[in-house]
Amino acid sequence: MPIAEIRKTAEQKMQKSIETLKVDLAKIRTGRAHAGMLDHVMVDYYGSMVPIGQVANVGLGDARTLTVQPWEKKMIPAVEKAIRESDLGLNPSTQGDVIRVPMPVLTEQRRRDLTKVVRSEAEGARVAVRNQRRDANTQLKELLKKKAVPEDEERRAQDEVQKLTDRFIAEIDRMVAEKEKEIMTV
Repeated sequence: MPIAEIRKTAEQKMQKSIETLKVDLAKIRTGRAHAGMLDHVMVDYYGSMVPIGQVANVGLGDARTLTVQPWEKKMIPAVEKAIRESDLGLNPSTQGDVIRVPMPVLTEQRRRDLTKVVRSEAEGARVAVRNQRRDANTQLKELLKKKAVPEDEERRAQDEVQKLTDRFIAEIDRMVAEKEKEIMTV
């Protein structure tokens, strides 16, 4: 595998780690409502568990309220139960054929707990990026061992991989700082 391909593969995998972190951070609520919060809530739909997006339309009522409108009227109790029993700590209420999900106000202690969760998610992403660096460097050393590339070229490629790693770690740190600021803002 040529050096350019190793570098490109490492960069793509590091980018996937960043995208995964973005999705994970979006699930951490900040007191404001967003439709993606309920994406992982599973609803019992005639005996099989399906994501809420497959049985209902999720939208925003206002900045602090989600609206969930099941496509079938008889699914309202099942959807409401799934939201209530999710790990999000939400308390939905039904009004006609629309389920309203108000976002509770976050306490100071809950905000601090959420920042710890954010830091934990970020550390997982950093570890994933560093693992990609390690894998790329191992592949480069294999090329050197097989005498497929000169030593100075292998050293230059390792430096490029390190610069990539530094860039993605800095991106993770920026995302975490942004999310912590968002959480701690009252």
